[in-house]
Amino acid sequence: MNIQEIQQFLSLYQTEQNESELWLKNRLQAVKDAGEYHPTTEELVFGARVAWRNSNKCIGRLFWQSLHVVDARDVLDEKAIFRKLLEHIDYATNHGKIRPTITVFASDRVRIWNHQLIRYAGYETEAGVIGDSQSIEFTKVCESLGWKGKGTAFDVLPLVIQVDSRAPQVFVIPEENIVEVPIRHPESIDVEKLGMKWYAVPIISSMRFQMAGIDFQAAPFNGWYMGTEIGARNLADHERYNMLPAIAEIFNLDTTKQASLWRDRALVELNIAVLHSFKEDGVSIVDHHTAAQQFKLFEEAEKTAGREVTGNWTWLIPPLSPATTHIFHKPYVNIYHTPNYFYQKPCY
Repeated sequence: MNIQEIQQFLSLYQTEQNESELWLKNRLQAVKDAGEYHPTTEELVFGARVAWRNSNKCIGRLFWQSLHVVDARDVLDEKAIFRKLLEHIDYATNHGKIRPTITVFASDRVRIWNHQLIRYAGYETEAGVIGDSQSIEFTKVCESLGWKGKGTAFDVLPLVIQVDSRAPQVFVIPEENIVEVPIRHPESIDVEKLGMKWYAVPIISSMRFQMAGIDFQAAPFNGWYMGTEIGARNLADHERYNMLPAIAEIFNLDTTKQASLWRDRALVELNIAVLHSFKEDGVSIVDHHTAAQQFKLFEEAEKTAGREVTGNWTWLIPPLSPATTHIFHKPYVNIYHTPNYFYQKPCY
């Protein structure tokens, strides 16, 4: 127990939640008397939201106060944890009207092995990689635990859950709990024939949530997608789905020379397709220009509140046309404050 970190957090809570000095004095004394700190649900909710506010790599922080926090610290059975994760997926998906959500499990006791609750498998074959190359290692882990995929480019991986030192357990997510968006283009029917799709909600499950010196290693959280995450990275990166050559062919772009800017033009068409498809299916998504404008509102709100905005510039700028946003032209201090979300070593 780090009393200094606890006092720092509770002081922040007291200030921002308009609690009295007496409340802070009594709360700190109660922690000292107990010899350990167990955050109340209200403190946990506040901490999780502030952690989003402090997330240097996130452009979507304007909505930090809307984060729905589920306190699942008392859930310690693998099957019950799986049910909680399905509830998270369903609540967050909300028939396409995505709701920012975090589910916090017991510190030091629960781990979710997945990088995201929903993600596609990756298979190494003689003909090359099928699916998501970033998932190759974890796909092998899942197979070693008894799971077997269909071998397609868009197999949803199972959830791997571990409690304490018990053996990890594998759970297949029912199809009815997963919303996927087929990717098509408003001006070309051939794009749909490529068979691309992506899942509706990015639920990060590999990061630890830290507040008051406590690490919650299992705290999956989500917002909604910015279109470029899918259209300029997941489906476009050469080491991921590498769809730009196929898009270029559909739009008759000259791929024989770099100066034709065929990659740039294909990238725009792919991003148009992603935004069009999500919006056609009623699934929340934001384009990078709107996201940058929202971040500017966040900066203004933080300035009004007397807080300095920290940020990781290399993550905040969108991967498509970054110079068209104000973020590209502005420096940010990349200092991390807590509460926050941090990377941690994988379990495998």
